[in-house]
Amino acid sequence: MTYKNIILWFSVLMMVLSAVVQLNDPDPITWIAAYLLVAFLGFRKIRGNTSDSYWAAALIYFIWGINQFPPEWEGVLLDQVGMKTLNIELGRESLGLIICAAILTIYSFIDKK
Repeated sequence: MTYKNIILWFSVLMMVLSAVVQLNDPDPITWIAAYLLVAFLGFRKIRGNTSDSYWAAALIYFIWGINQFPPEWEGVLLDQVGMKTLNIELGRESLGLIICAAILTIYSFIDKK
């Protein structure tokens, strides 16, 4: 197994696991679909797809992540009293989308001919 395949399979697994942990999110359908789309595109890359759509998808995820960024950054961990604030939730969502954009950018560089 080449390092390209290891990267692809690892990222697909991480995206599927990220989708699974969204089951308890207030809006799970949006985030499950977002992570599973990246996993699906990774699987297509494993199967040999050489489309340029990875760049476009990465750009869309990056713009979505920037748009989702909270008005006031409070980090992504729980605050002192243990309650989540809207800014923490938006920060987590934004970070997840930017990670998806980074993975899609990596997919665009991997040549699977």
